[in-house]
Amino acid sequence: MKKVDKAIDDVLDGKLFKKKNKTADSAKTKPTTPNGNEEKAEPAAQEKQPLKAYSKFDFVPGEKVLYYDDFERVAVGDFPAEYNTDASGEVMTVDGKNGKWLGLSKNGSFIPEKITSLPDNFTLEMNVGIIEDPSNNMSGFGLHFNTDKTQLFDYHFARGSFVTLHPSGGTAAFSVYQAATDNSLSNEFKMPQWNITTDQSFARLSIWRQGSRLRVYVNENKLMDIPRFFNLQQPYHLAFFRDFFGDCNLLLTDIRLAAGAPDNRSKLITEGRFSTTGILFDFQQSSIRPESYQVVKNIAATLAENPTVRVKIMGHTSNDGDANANLLLSKQRAAAVKNTLVKDFGIDANRLETDGKGGSEPADKGSTPEAKANNRRVEFIKL
Repeated sequence: MKKVDKAIDDVLDGKLFKKKNKTADSAKTKPTTPNGNEEKAEPAAQEKQPLKAYSKFDFVPGEKVLYYDDFERVAVGDFPAEYNTDASGEVMTVDGKNGKWLGLSKNGSFIPEKITSLPDNFTLEMNVGIIEDPSNNMSGFGLHFNTDKTQLFDYHFARGSFVTLHPSGGTAAFSVYQAATDNSLSNEFKMPQWNITTDQSFARLSIWRQGSRLRVYVNENKLMDIPRFFNLQQPYHLAFFRDFFGDCNLLLTDIRLAAGAPDNRSKLITEGRFSTTGILFDFQQSSIRPESYQVVKNIAATLAENPTVRVKIMGHTSNDGDANANLLLSKQRAAAVKNTLVKDFGIDANRLETDGKGGSEPADKGSTPEAKANNRRVEFIKL
């Protein structure tokens, strides 16, 4: 990523513009409101794809949710108080998309202050979108990783590790600038999966850190695998930034930071129980989202390697919304997982039972978005 001279940016005064009842679309928009009778599920990033479309997707989400934000708590037109910024933005709804989105309309940095530091092993996922074509100049949407918190507002000249994605140019890039030795790394990659010029305006971004290694995925495709991206032995901090030449709304939602890698093989067999938050479902539905493929594949492999093991698949939701609707939804989601294991992975249906508990058995008794995300899970119990 080439550093762009700061003088070409507009001067940012840090004011947060609050326009009420705002919606966004490439043409006309209408507000969309989730059905209050069922729990809030994650909004879909793009058109529905079959699970096998992600058969080469090797991303495995972390299990313990450390941070989750779908902006449901924020009134439309307001900026989330948990973010610090030197620019502006507001929460909005988007025609044809579920839930609420954070729209970033001015260039600058956006720091989710509830993410105090990043663990050595984590996954970060989010839905991204763009309204209007800002031209392919400048850096685009960026993630700034830095060991010095005071540098997070400087994405032009700070030394740190950066990932940028430009949905107008259909390109992604990374750069690592560290210390006086200037041991820098950088490269650029094609990104057809998120490219407004080909009507690919929305996508799912997934990032996976393992020690110094960084992997970046857009939808089902791995774009980057950088062995020495996190090259300092200190805690890293995170900021998002927006750096576009023309007017546009950059959209973010369903931001999920999780720690650790699941070890379902040992837990299911040796402990008799395994719970995962990595099987995701469409909004208020039981259909499994395709980015869950690797998680389901790993579970299927465990069952295939242990052919005498029988399991009960138990669905759980958060306790948002109507309890009876959530109970039914949890049972339907458990049945959907069984159906996928049988039809897509050849597991004998007689080895699988299903049930659901709705929100009656929370794994996390808190009321935060992170607690609710941890409670939306699928449990596998050895019989």
